[in-house]
Amino acid sequence: MATEQQLYTISIYTENNIGLLNRISAIFQRRRINIESLNISVSEIEGVSRFTILVNMTEVNVKKILGQIEKQVEVIKAYYHEDDETIFQESCLFKIKSDLLFEERQIQNIIKESNARIVTVNKAFFVLEKSGRRSEIELLHRELSVFGIMQFVRSARIAVTKDELKITKMLNAFKN
Repeated sequence: MATEQQLYTISIYTENNIGLLNRISAIFQRRRINIESLNISVSEIEGVSRFTILVNMTEVNVKKILGQIEKQVEVIKAYYHEDDETIFQESCLFKIKSDLLFEERQIQNIIKESNARIVTVNKAFFVLEKSGRRSEIELLHRELSVFGIMQFVRSARIAVTKDELKITKMLNAFKN
């Protein structure tokens, strides 16, 4: 079992109840573990939410955390995965002055080379969207920073596992 710290993606399937986010984050807070990113959304199962949490910790501690998380009444099941066991992405939006799009040829090249997408353009600004690995987003941010970024926002990690999770079959069996 790995004793060095590394990134783990934790997936938690839950009922959608008020206060659960607070209780789950408190589990990390008590152990002084910083959450790198957090996403909560509907899951593939109707009525079930999915937390996707990115943390940097040891495997021993991630197993302990999962044990505490699964003690929460609303938690159905929690999993942890290393990066090579998941397919993951982040998304971001950049807001940049419109004149730069037309006056700076280099910005057009950066957009094309990064596979970013122009979402909207008006007289004052344009908005770029980029999805990919964190390193790709950070590179695009560095390249665009030279020209000035009016606003920037990045999403949390979203991930699916390469292997099948048994939870879908398990929960669908309860429905029928």
